[in-house]
Amino acid sequence: MPRTNEPGRSVSSRLLQVLFSFGPDQSALSLTDLERRTGLPHATVRRLAMELTDVGALSRNHDGRFTIGLRLWQLGTLAPLTESLRTSAQPFMEDLYTALRQHVQLAVREGAEAVIIERLSAPRAPGLVSQVGGRLPLHCSGVGKVLLAHGGGDLIDGVLSGKLRRYTPRTVVDPTALRGELAECRRTGTASVRGELTTGADSVATRIVDGDGMVVAALSVVVRTGSVKHQAALPSLIASGLGISRVLGWRPGIRIRDV
Repeated sequence: MPRTNEPGRSVSSRLLQVLFSFGPDQSALSLTDLERRTGLPHATVRRLAMELTDVGALSRNHDGRFTIGLRLWQLGTLAPLTESLRTSAQPFMEDLYTALRQHVQLAVREGAEAVIIERLSAPRAPGLVSQVGGRLPLHCSGVGKVLLAHGGGDLIDGVLSGKLRRYTPRTVVDPTALRGELAECRRTGTASVRGELTTGADSVATRIVDGDGMVVAALSVVVRTGSVKHQAALPSLIASGLGISRVLGWRPGIRIRDV
């Protein structure tokens, strides 16, 4: 791959920089948006965006803005972890949604964030801060706390030693208190969040385990504060998490392991 005139930067790295500018919060971007987000010259951004459009990685709307193209979306669905998880989880998520009529979401961890890979949304349930493909903080979301609790000591130390953002007045940012919550989560396999990420929205979450005993994902129900008691939602949620885990190869007696 030919290199650009910037030391250490290849054309492929710049193409990826353009693609990674898109996100759930900004799914349609203009050339000016791309220039600002990448820091690349306008001529370079325009050339790269047009090349990506020509091969179907990007699509251009009638207003001139770019979105992720169909061919790139098709490629993304081939990711083995997320696709197998989504396929395994879908029937259980549908049953959970039918029973509770609340948001049901599935997430995996990427670095120090949780990434939503599937969601079933109820029309009258509370609004959420992120969509499928979006990221949630580990320290104050239901799925995030489950994934953080089982992510190993290095991850926990790294997250809790940094500056923890307070999203609402109820966000728990005290490291000692969070360590206690994470220890309880490892014991029970569940986590509860009460208005920590979004005012007026609570979440209960449970772990999903594979055949090696590794926690590979988290499943949660998000409800409007006061609409559903957490203890009422937990049995169905836990049963769904265990069902997905069994499909992935977990069986009673397989010890839950951290990363």
